[in-house]
Amino acid sequence: MVCLNLFDELKFRGFISKISNIDGLEKIINHNVITLYCGFDPTSDSLHIGHLVPLFCLKWFQKYNHNIIVLLGGATGLIGDPSFKNQEREFNISEKVICWNTKIKNQIFYLFQNLGVFSPLIVNNYDWFKKINIISFLRDIGKYFSVNKMINRKSVKNRINRIEQGISFTEFSYNLLQSYDFLKLYKKYHVILQIGGSDQWGNISSGIELIRRVCHEQVFGLTIPLLTQSNGMKFGKTEKNESIWLDSEKTTSYKFYQFWLNVEDDKIIDFLKLFTFLSISKINQIQKNNNIKSDFFYLKSILADAVTRIVHGKEELKSAKRITNILFYGNCNKLTKLDFYQLKKDGIPSLILNGEEDLRQVLVNTKLSSSRNHAYQLIISNAIRINNRKETNPKYVFCYSDKLFGKFTLITRGKKNHFLLCW
Repeated sequence: MVCLNLFDELKFRGFISKISNIDGLEKIINHNVITLYCGFDPTSDSLHIGHLVPLFCLKWFQKYNHNIIVLLGGATGLIGDPSFKNQEREFNISEKVICWNTKIKNQIFYLFQNLGVFSPLIVNNYDWFKKINIISFLRDIGKYFSVNKMINRKSVKNRINRIEQGISFTEFSYNLLQSYDFLKLYKKYHVILQIGGSDQWGNISSGIELIRRVCHEQVFGLTIPLLTQSNGMKFGKTEKNESIWLDSEKTTSYKFYQFWLNVEDDKIIDFLKLFTFLSISKINQIQKNNNIKSDFFYLKSILADAVTRIVHGKEELKSAKRITNILFYGNCNKLTKLDFYQLKKDGIPSLILNGEEDLRQVLVNTKLSSSRNHAYQLIISNAIRINNRKETNPKYVFCYSDKLFGKFTLITRGKKNHFLLCW
C-alpha cells in the first residue's frame, strides 16, 4: 500500500476513531490547506507518553502542509475536564498552572525541534477567558447549550449516577469552555478541525454545534483511539501504575527507553505506525519479514530508538543505549558518573551501604538472594557478576576497585536482575 493522501495515512497508522463528517473532512484535507488544533490541559508539570499520540497526529497533518495549533488550557486547566473521570480532579492554584503551562510549552517546542521541523503555533485559552464577563458569557454562549442534552452524555451521566461522587457545576461547565475555545480559534485563525482523544468526542461535538449555530458554518472533529495495554491499564503506565513522563527529571531517558523495549509483542507493529515516521512501505516490509520470523527485540529497538530520540534528543538516546548495552552486554567502566545517577534515580533498584562489604550478605540485603546459603549457591554456580565481572568466590569481600567513581557498584544476578550499590 502506498499512501496517496493524508486521510489514507491517518487510517493506515490508526489515528482515527470517530469523525464528525467523514466524507466532508476527507475531501477537504486531501484537496485544501486547513488549520486544525488540539488542546492540552496542564494537569501536571509534564506531558506523558499518552500525549504523544495526538502530537504525532498533528505532525502528520503538518507533513501534509496543513497548519497546526496547540492550545494550552491555562483556563480550562483550572476547572478540570470531567470526561470519564470517576471523581472530581484536584483543583490547582493559578500560579502552579501558569508554571506548568510554561514547562509543557517548552516540551512541545523541544519535541518538534527534534523532529527537524518548525514548531506549531501555541496559544493559551487563559488569554481570552480572563477577559470574559460572566453575564455576557452565559447570555451569548450559554443559551446555545441544552442541559437535557449535556446530562445525557455518557461521560456526565456516569458521574451523575454515582451518588457518592456526583458532578459539580464547575466541572459541568467545562463543556461550554472547550466549545468556546473552538469558536474562538475558528474566528481568529479559521480553525475548522479539532482533534483529541476518543474521550473528547462530547466536547468536540459541542464545539462543532456551537460554531454551526453562531457562525452558520460547518467545522469538523476527529478523535483518536485511547491506547490501553492487555491488562486494561492505561497506556503509558508501568506495572506500578506510574506514568511515563516526557520530562527527564520525572522519568529518566534510560527508563523511558526501557519502557519502549518492553512493550507487548503484539503491539509492536501498531506502535511503529503510531510513534515513528517510518514509511508505509518500510512498515509493510517489516511486518512481512516479522510474519516469517519474529524478531521482536529488533523491532522494539527500532521503536525505542525513534521515540527516545524525538522526545529526549540524540545525546540522551546515546546515554540510554549505552546504559542498556553495558548493563546487559558490556563493560561497566564505560558508564559515566551521570549514567550512574540516572540509574540511581529510577533505572534499577539501589541500596545505600555504609560498611557491609561481604558479598553474600550484600546479596541478602539487596534481596537478590533469600539467605546466605542461597547466596552461596548463586555465587558458586556463576550466577553473580560484579560490574559485569563474574565472581565465583563465596567468601568475596568488596574492595575499593569495585567502587566506580569511588561510589557505585553494579551487582547482577543472572541476565536481568541488576542492583546498584551506592557506597
